[in-house]
Amino acid sequence: MKGRLINVSNRLPVVVKRYAGGPRVERSSGGLASALNSAWQHQPGIWIGWAGTSQNHVDHLLARASRRRSYTLQAVQLSNDEVAKFYSGFANEIIWPLFHDMPSRCNFDPDYWETYQRVNQKFAAAAARAAREDDFVWVHDYHLMLTARYMREQGVRARLGFFLHIPFPAPDMFEKLPWRQAVLRSLLEFDIIGFQTDRDRSNFASCAQRLIPEVSVGSANPHLVLTHQSHRSIVGTFPISIDFDEFANEAARPEVASRATEIRRELMENILVLGVDRMDYTKGIPERLKSFRILLRRYPELRHQITLVQVVVPSREEIPDYKDLRLDVELLVSQINGEFTQPGWVPIHYMHRNLSRDELLAYYRAADIALITPLKDGMNLVAKEFCAAQTDERGVLIVSEFAGAGPELRHGAILVNPNDFAGVAQALRDASQMPAEEKRNRMRLLRDIIKDHNVQRWARSFLQAAAALDGASTSGSGGASSQSNLKEPPQQTPGVALVAAAFSRRRPHDITIALRKAGSLLGAD
Repeated sequence: MKGRLINVSNRLPVVVKRYAGGPRVERSSGGLASALNSAWQHQPGIWIGWAGTSQNHVDHLLARASRRRSYTLQAVQLSNDEVAKFYSGFANEIIWPLFHDMPSRCNFDPDYWETYQRVNQKFAAAAARAAREDDFVWVHDYHLMLTARYMREQGVRARLGFFLHIPFPAPDMFEKLPWRQAVLRSLLEFDIIGFQTDRDRSNFASCAQRLIPEVSVGSANPHLVLTHQSHRSIVGTFPISIDFDEFANEAARPEVASRATEIRRELMENILVLGVDRMDYTKGIPERLKSFRILLRRYPELRHQITLVQVVVPSREEIPDYKDLRLDVELLVSQINGEFTQPGWVPIHYMHRNLSRDELLAYYRAADIALITPLKDGMNLVAKEFCAAQTDERGVLIVSEFAGAGPELRHGAILVNPNDFAGVAQALRDASQMPAEEKRNRMRLLRDIIKDHNVQRWARSFLQAAAALDGASTSGSGGASSQSNLKEPPQQTPGVALVAAAFSRRRPHDITIALRKAGSLLGAD
């Protein structure tokens, strides 16, 4: 790729925190920042974002934190009021619930929209000052959907890319947004737009066609091309992933294995079902708890034999809906434990806190079943982290069909509808009784898929698609580009590709899975 990479996200991969001894730079715990940090290796450039503080004069701290990186860190200054109305307000009280198909939770406050525009102008101005014409500006997520418009207004001629890490809703849902036209028109100023799944990509194209009649949709296999006012945008599917080797290597360390053994011993060697989520209404935590209650009611022989460990990471506690959710979750945990607890056995172990990296890896290794059941999710990297950490290949992954990871991992995981409590309970019973050989076969396939489609490949595929724009005139000039310049080799579904490879390698355990799944492959969407 020509030029530098200018990465623009709501948060930097570090945060500036103030202590009695003075401010200090610490690693950010955000999932997006962690994923991007893993993907960005040896690529010169600049990362622009908020440093987690409203204080000025953090540049010298960020300059020091940049010394060990291939890129420099630049902060966008936001006031407390801007953070409240832009981040907690517009991003997380409007876009987040709407894009997760929960419009009743939206608070369409016009003040939020005014602040969202102003903050997007700030981020765009920072990118405009940094970007040269041969750079590539890569903007991330729903916080910054207006930045392309403002960058173009400021004369930026660099190529612009955008990746949405959360789902994109269908037209009937998206059109509820009062500012839908402005958001769509700004997104169409990007030269390349990426989504997690084909469904998200299709929803975006459908919204653009319905709400902006002059938009036309074409094909540049495997991507779409949306043309608006003579400007062409490549629209593709790029499912994000994790650094598989990093997770697998860290999970294989003796101290992690020792802690995993200790956890299992503490839980009386019961079947360990693990849930790990942020405290968020999209994660389906109450629904999961109700499913577990049905399991214990319908299959009393599993009492004293199975334990759910539910880890909930505190999140967005300043938003009322999140406070209410915590009360609902903790009431359900109390009710279920009150109904089923017996001497020597508590059915649900609930933790409302952050776990250290090593402790989380130990729980991943100790678990017999990972229960990942969001009501809607862009990808859900916990599912992939669990598989990467399963170095002894003894666990089973149950994942929601409404998570982006569901379709990608469907050939080795058990897919469930999180609203079907009885169905989830049945999946838990099936997983608890699954033969060891089948569990190994499934987990090996899942690990192969995730290892092959890691976060580095995700970043590389997006940037390669962007590099195809080099010969085109889609950037600042507004000219049209030839589709022949934009074609890439067709992408294969990860599960299908690896099942086919199993036959070519004649690996017995993979062939077993391939045969078992042959019907679903032929009928896959």
